[in-house]
Amino acid sequence: MRRRVAVVFGGRSAEHEVSVISARSVIDALDPERYEVIAIGVSKDGRWQLLPAGPPALAPGSSDELTGVSPDAGAGIALDQDPGSQTLVAADGSRTAVDVVFPVMHGPYGEDGSIQGFLEMAGVPYVGAGVLASAVGLDKAIQKVLFTAAGIPVVPYEVVHERDWAEDPQGVEGRASHLGYPLFVKPAALGSSIGIEPVGEPPRLRGALEQAFRFGRKAVLERSVAGARELEVSVLGNDDPVASVAGEIVPMGHAFYDYEAKYLDEHGAELLIPADLPAETLEEIQRLAVMAFRAIDGSGMARADFFLAQDGRLYLNEVNTIPGFTSISMYPRLWQASGLSYPELVDRLIELAIERHEAERKRGTGV
Repeated sequence: MRRRVAVVFGGRSAEHEVSVISARSVIDALDPERYEVIAIGVSKDGRWQLLPAGPPALAPGSSDELTGVSPDAGAGIALDQDPGSQTLVAADGSRTAVDVVFPVMHGPYGEDGSIQGFLEMAGVPYVGAGVLASAVGLDKAIQKVLFTAAGIPVVPYEVVHERDWAEDPQGVEGRASHLGYPLFVKPAALGSSIGIEPVGEPPRLRGALEQAFRFGRKAVLERSVAGARELEVSVLGNDDPVASVAGEIVPMGHAFYDYEAKYLDEHGAELLIPADLPAETLEEIQRLAVMAFRAIDGSGMARADFFLAQDGRLYLNEVNTIPGFTSISMYPRLWQASGLSYPELVDRLIELAIERHEAERKRGTGV
């Protein structure tokens, strides 16, 4: 009997378009003989709708969003009367049983624990990290506190709240100077390199912070690691996570691996998979990636991003609990290089979701 998989995508964050493209790749990878796919699109204003045709074809960087969502359209997940059964209820009242939900929603409201909490309350198995790990995984500032406590090296940083900047800009400028230039200014809770600005000198700090605060009330200042190599590792599993081979990102014609280099410029970066690394360096990256995954209480999947400094020191940049999932994204490509194809990876993530749900249900904390 085929499993019904509800793929939820879109959403209210600035990563809406990336989510739509990732969802298209996930759906295309699901074997129709094993799975029945139910596509659920969420518009930028938060309306839900069943989309029988699946995600629309959006080009990366498109300003379009999910179309055809009427003001009264909506969908929800509800429990049937029988324990353990999950039912998708559409706006017209039709009901469809669902076996597992695959959230492919990047950024706030999808990757920050919001939808995960909703699915936990409904007792629905879902792919990926739980509420805590999702919330921590999106917040770069909180991540660094946990990583430091776990003994995982991170680059020197400062956290700036919007009120700090409004009330004491000179104090913030002093903290930035103490950190040292050049540095990066990042929204604390966003991905896909959206809102990130390199700052080479103090006069540029104001514009970069104001840009970051467009996406949230908290920003992170990070010291730049001159000449560092950018490395990424994919992590997969629940209680016994494993790490993939490492890949290296080499920006081409861009100051760093920004949104344009990732999604708009087909020659914006060279992705070297596997990265050319000594065996001991690869082992250390994989060890730290698994440590970071456990530090945030991860499950299912995550991508860990590192800097390798010229002196050989490794720094963990961040962990992403719903990484880009297009067919050319680093997370699936790293697993492909490790011997796990994209369809096999999607299968494994669904199995991990059901495995985790069943384990919680047996403890009496699930439905």
